[in-house]
Amino acid sequence: MKWLALATIILLFLLILIICTKISIFLTYYHHQDNDDLKIEFKIWFGLIKYKINVPLIKVDENSPSIVIKQNTQQGKEMGGSAENETKQFSVHDLLNTVRDAKEILEHVFKLHSIVRKFLKKVTIKKLEWNSLIGLGDAAHTGMIVGAFWAIKGSFIGLLSHYMKLKENPKISIVPHFQQTISQMHIKCIFQFRIGNAILAGIKLIKFWRGGLPKFRTKPLSTLSGEKSKSI
Repeated sequence: MKWLALATIILLFLLILIICTKISIFLTYYHHQDNDDLKIEFKIWFGLIKYKINVPLIKVDENSPSIVIKQNTQQGKEMGGSAENETKQFSVHDLLNTVRDAKEILEHVFKLHSIVRKFLKKVTIKKLEWNSLIGLGDAAHTGMIVGAFWAIKGSFIGLLSHYMKLKENPKISIVPHFQQTISQMHIKCIFQFRIGNAILAGIKLIKFWRGGLPKFRTKPLSTLSGEKSKSI
């Protein structure tokens, strides 16, 4: 019994220790022209345990600098297909179902946002440095793009301060280069939160998703298209 009690006490102590432990995430990102480097390092207990990740960023192929998006298209008469104009009939019951579905979607989104927001409120940003060097080879265009980047950075910092705790003022700079086309960025950031808060947020998310997706009352379009309808 003594050994069982001792083991229980040790397990409880370890559990409390893990829950109260703060984890620090060191994020470093460097971009220069076509070269990118991202490093993420996790540390707990003042660096006694740490884990480092080097993320290789994939470049865009110079021979095909584009993204192909598949999309389904419907052929009309000019493509050799058949076209038919139909008028669907929707009752008041269908309209009420649509309103209920929209309400249920908003409730799910609000609950998910609430869970994430409560966790982010527990996250502290201990350090944030964001330095950029931008040049387009033209003074007027460079000035325009620098102004746009200042607006983007300001909005992003405002968003971070709204959802997280900033321990110190971020260090942000944008240096324009008027004689050369250049793109350079260096970001250093340190996040910190308790493991217990992350576990609690994870449990809430699992419970949220186990609740299932919203059950829609509105019939899908494929079902409606198969029903009888009046043609024009």
